Amino acid sequence: MSLKSLASIENWPVPTAAAGVVRADGAVLGTHGPAGHRFPLASVTKPLAAYAVLVAYEEGAVELDEPAGPDGATVRHLLAHTSGLAFDEHRVTSAPGERRLYSNAGFEQLGDHVEKATEIPFAEYLRQAVLEPLGMASTSLEGSPAKDGVSTVEDLLRFAAEVQAPRLLDPRTVAAAMTVQYPGTKGVLPGYGHQNPNDWGLGFEIRDGKSPHWTGASSSPRTFGHFGQSGTFLWIDPDAGAACVALTDRAFGPWAVEAWPPFTDAVLAELRG
Repeated sequence: MSLKSLASIENWPVPTAAAGVVRADGAVLGTHGPAGHRFPLASVTKPLAAYAVLVAYEEGAVELDEPAGPDGATVRHLLAHTSGLAFDEHRVTSAPGERRLYSNAGFEQLGDHVEKATEIPFAEYLRQAVLEPLGMASTSLEGSPAKDGVSTVEDLLRFAAEVQAPRLLDPRTVAAAMTVQYPGTKGVLPGYGHQNPNDWGLGFEIRDGKSPHWTGASSSPRTFGHFGQSGTFLWIDPDAGAACVALTDRAFGPWAVEAWPPFTDAVLAELRG
C-alpha cells in the first residue's frame, strides 16, 4: 500500500518537502519526497527530548515530580509547559501549574536537569537513550533541546512507530505522555491563539477539541504530536492506528495553516478507505 494522498505535498509552496505515514506495527505505508533529507525540526525536537527525559525517569535518574526549573516547579511541569517560565526567556511569569505557557526555556532547563542527574551532555544522552536504539542515524541535537534537532522523515517514522508500540519505555509511561497533564489549563497555542483548555501531555501536544488546529477536521481528539516553526509536524492518531510526519524547509506561516489540515484529512480518509 502506498498512500496517494502524500503526493499532495507537491502543491505546497515550499522549496523542499517530504512526508510519510507509519502504522502502529511499524509498517511504513508510504513516503513522498526526499525521505532521507535532513531538515531542521524546530519544535518537533521537543517530543524527542521528552522521550529521552522519560527514559531518564524509567532509569531512575530523575522523578517526574521532583523539583526542576523555577521555584515550586517539577520535571512534570516543565514537560507539560506549566512551569511558569516565559516562552524564550529564563524568567518566571506565573506560578507553576497556573497557566499553559509554551516555553522553549522550560525544555532547556529540562535538558540541564537531566544532564546534571546523569552526568552526560543532554544531546549525547538523547543519542544513547533514543536515537541509537531506534536506528535514527541521521538525527542529531545541535543545540537547544527545545528546537535544535535535525532529522529525516525516515528517522521520524522510526520514532513514531516506537511511540505507537513502545519498546524503549513502558507502555504506561507513554500512555501518561499522551494524557492531559493539569487538565483545564488555559493558554496560547503558538500560531493558533488562545485555547481553553490548551491540553498538553508530557512533551506532546494533545488535540482534544482545539480549534483552530494544525491537524485535520477528522483527526480524533486523542491525536497528539507537535509542529515546528521550521514548517514541520508529527502527529499520531491512536484511533487511526497511524502516525504522519511532514518536513519542509519553509518557515511555518499562513501557507501551513491553510495546507496542513486538508492534507491530514486526505491521509486519514485514505487510511480509513
